[in-house]
Amino acid sequence: MTSTFGLTLHAWQQRYQQAPQQITSLLSAHLAALDTHDNAWIYLATPEQLAAQIEPLLAHYQRDPGSLPLFGVPFAVKDNIDVAGWPTSAACPAFTYTASEDAVAVARLKAAGAIVIGKTNLDQFATGLVGTRSPFGAVSNTFDADYVSGGSSSGSASVLARGLVAFSLGTDTAGSGRVPAGFNNIVGLKPTKGWFSARGVVPACRLNDTISVFALTAEDAFSVASVMGGYDAGDAYSRINPRTAPASLPVHPHFAVPLNPEFFDDAAAEAAWDQALEALQAGGVTLHPVDFTPFRKLAEQLYYGAWVAERTAAVGGMLDRPAEMDPVVHEIIASGLKYSAVDAYKAEYLRAELTRQIQQTLAQFDALVVPTSPTIHTLEEMKQEPIHFNSQFGTYTNFTNLADLAALALPAPFRNDDLPAGITLIAPAWHDRALAEFGIRWQQQLALPLGATGQPCPAWRTSLPASADHVRLAVVGAHLTGMPLNFQLTDRHAVWVEETKTAPHYRLFALLEGAIKKPGLMRDEQGAAITVELWDIPLARFGEFVAEIPAPLGIGSLTLADGRVVKGFICEGAALNNALEITETGGWRNWLASQGSH
Repeated sequence: MTSTFGLTLHAWQQRYQQAPQQITSLLSAHLAALDTHDNAWIYLATPEQLAAQIEPLLAHYQRDPGSLPLFGVPFAVKDNIDVAGWPTSAACPAFTYTASEDAVAVARLKAAGAIVIGKTNLDQFATGLVGTRSPFGAVSNTFDADYVSGGSSSGSASVLARGLVAFSLGTDTAGSGRVPAGFNNIVGLKPTKGWFSARGVVPACRLNDTISVFALTAEDAFSVASVMGGYDAGDAYSRINPRTAPASLPVHPHFAVPLNPEFFDDAAAEAAWDQALEALQAGGVTLHPVDFTPFRKLAEQLYYGAWVAERTAAVGGMLDRPAEMDPVVHEIIASGLKYSAVDAYKAEYLRAELTRQIQQTLAQFDALVVPTSPTIHTLEEMKQEPIHFNSQFGTYTNFTNLADLAALALPAPFRNDDLPAGITLIAPAWHDRALAEFGIRWQQQLALPLGATGQPCPAWRTSLPASADHVRLAVVGAHLTGMPLNFQLTDRHAVWVEETKTAPHYRLFALLEGAIKKPGLMRDEQGAAITVELWDIPLARFGEFVAEIPAPLGIGSLTLADGRVVKGFICEGAALNNALEITETGGWRNWLASQGSH
């Protein structure tokens, strides 16, 4: 049997398309090949637990493969997230309990056919960005065992980077789903808060927690997130996607970057960052240095202010049992006791003020790009300065959840000492898909090997499938790129997808009345193929757009040359009686050019 290590989602799906009945033998062999002494794992599935997950899937898949998009795909779960019948420890043996049911996120993944292989090591109670604060041992970096893996989602990052699973779940409060991604050459998706249900997760800071996704590719990360995400009425902090964010970033985006970034004298990290900036520019990105002061001030609040008391509230009675906790974790969490309710309100007011400044800054750009971490340290160095060096790792991550932002950590050019370095894209809430679209392009551009697997970056996809949160709209005239009404699209975060043609049964007319010349499109089997542009407009903004369309134009369904059916401009038939037919020109731009217009 060929190896099942290092496979992406697509590779697993291909295996099963050929022979779905091999699910039991494939996964049983996969589980048996895992090293039970590997301290990235806290708990591995028993053969019985594996079989119990597999047993109901095969007949379902054979009836309706599309209903199980993650059929037979193995994944790992950070051990502060519940899996029914399995222990949950949060890396604290004294805290351990057996979960009565799956966390909502895990249940949704299982319902899509995914299989939990094991639960992974972490910084105790998800407190740390290092991966060393665990009684189960420090998880080492997958490229150099002398260095830290990053945390707190250390085990989930490690097993994913080595290809032991197709994806894994972490959590992220201060950067725990991003720093380990940067240190291990993988993708870490830190979603918009409230997109993933937090029911069944041991909280660190309920106001600032989210489950995160590690994957080998940005496409895999977003595919998993799409299955796992969605409103949960049982989670008080769950949110409904307002469907106002763009479907992707522009082809040539504008990114903010920190002015005078801090690297704590790590020349290799700084050189890797410079390389990443050069690669971004080579890929068509325009960079804009911005004052990073508000971001830095907000980042400092998470551990050096009253916000740490949220961790104190989450740990509860365990704080009275210091001998059963990691001493560094206990020291950090106990510090929350010194803050009052007045301190907490003052901290919230400061958070809101800094967040407003940050959001006003980001509104000028398509995203912010930062180093995922400004430096990295060895396991031995962390023993000498466990808190100080940990805080360095959070320089570019700690502010993100406090400011209600989405983030995507991506592999980037390696350091000159052969350790990974990463970049992170940060944007307003609900821009998760847009960031993932850019992540796909970025990984294709760099073509770095996947994680620590040595596998090449696949080149089979360059964008995500069409989105249910957006309307794909065909425009034929005054809304085309560069035309007078194009702003009605761009002001609503619509993004250009492609130029294409309709099916060959449309007639095009020029409506010459009014201040702006515009075309009218009519279906006719004796017509021709007409050039159109496709744009994705956020679903919640589509009604506003349609409301601005004057008679005799309207929106209907257009058939494209390749058979796709999209929304598009149509015209009332009566208005075409006195219009000029221009079908033979093949498109609005061509006709304008023939008239000497632009």
